[in-house]
Amino acid sequence: QGPALMDQLRQHAERFETELINDHIDRVDLSAKPLRLWSSQTEYTCDALIIATGATARYLGLDSEETFKGRGVSACATCDGSFFRDEKLALVGGGDTAMEEALFLTRFATEVHVIHRRDSLRASKIMQERAKANEKIRFVWDSSVEDVLGEKQVEGVIVKNLKTGDTSKMDVGGLFVAIGHKPNTDIFKGWLDMNELGYIQTQADSTYTNIEGVFASGDAQDHVYRQAVTAAGTGCMAAIDAERWLAENPRVEEPAAVETAG
Repeated sequence: QGPALMDQLRQHAERFETELINDHIDRVDLSAKPLRLWSSQTEYTCDALIIATGATARYLGLDSEETFKGRGVSACATCDGSFFRDEKLALVGGGDTAMEEALFLTRFATEVHVIHRRDSLRASKIMQERAKANEKIRFVWDSSVEDVLGEKQVEGVIVKNLKTGDTSKMDVGGLFVAIGHKPNTDIFKGWLDMNELGYIQTQADSTYTNIEGVFASGDAQDHVYRQAVTAAGTGCMAAIDAERWLAENPRVEEPAAVETAG
């Protein structure tokens, strides 16, 4: 299971004398070396910094949605789709990612109902064609999910037609939300180059950012793949990049002050 694997990775890191500090950084200064980072109570400094702050999936903001996260509500079809074999599913979204997720879910589900707020998709033409050609995918236009129903697991959703105001119950065994992600990079705005969505931009074939000694990995800089295995891969790349950078840029210690006889 994922949590057990995470514990083992943490223990493995500690065996190699990694110091783990649980804290929340809310401010940085990357203008000079050493780099400076602050939490509410502590200042940290470093010569090299690897940013692996990830991205947060956008959800609908429903209380019931929060209740059923991990119990039928998911924002990752690739991660959780196989748990819903022979189920009827609902998916919210209308972009390329939503269509990719819907198509992936058809490998397991009997039906995938795509619920979209508009009467047309935002996805590219080819993705729309692929989704509309799949006999397991059904579209629910001009609609939104208003509530998630169930006891221990998701058993259905309440869908509202935004044009008529009518609501109806849809019996589904799971709800997938595919309305985008937000990278957790706000504290680095103004310091690092980012795209229009806030993902940190890195140099080609590396994890180098626009600031010397600062590296970015995982979902904080990857808006395409967003998988644990690809995040781990770029994390390894960042570690190698940082190690090489430190070897090539040894710290220059400031000379101690010399007292002179007056």
